[in-house]
Amino acid sequence: MSAPIHPGVRIGHVHLKVADLERALAFYCGVLGFQLTQRYGPQAAFVSAGGYHHHIGLNTWESRGGKPPPPGTTGLYHVAILYPDRASLADALRRLIEHKIPLDGAADHGVSEAIYLQDPDGNGIELYTDRDPAVWPRDAKGEISMTTGPLDLDALLAEPPSPSS
Repeated sequence: MSAPIHPGVRIGHVHLKVADLERALAFYCGVLGFQLTQRYGPQAAFVSAGGYHHHIGLNTWESRGGKPPPPGTTGLYHVAILYPDRASLADALRRLIEHKIPLDGAADHGVSEAIYLQDPDGNGIELYTDRDPAVWPRDAKGEISMTTGPLDLDALLAEPPSPSS
């Protein structure tokens, strides 16, 4: 077995193939609230949160007018977007409701709370917030024991708005 990867490694961004760049920007910027940081004409754009160079790249280089991959094929299952706290996740849920974006599901994983949906190109998206590691469920050996239970969306919506919203 090889040595584990450095614990400071993080996934920096995801680059998605989309069929319609304007439609994708309307979703990622107009609904989720990311900011456009750079654009390469009508073919590609980069969006971010908090002034980072980009968290999500969107392009039509190989996919303009394309269709999502059919079920039963390999590819990206979902992109997970981590929110800093429960109030911010509640704000995201309010945005989805306001824009009538359907949810594929919502779950309490013990370690996190998550909302699942698809972008306009059928890419899976998980919007989530982590709980404090001190309260993560653990088994008898002290190892993380994630669960999948229902997420109470009404309780999430009762969260006061995030100070940054």
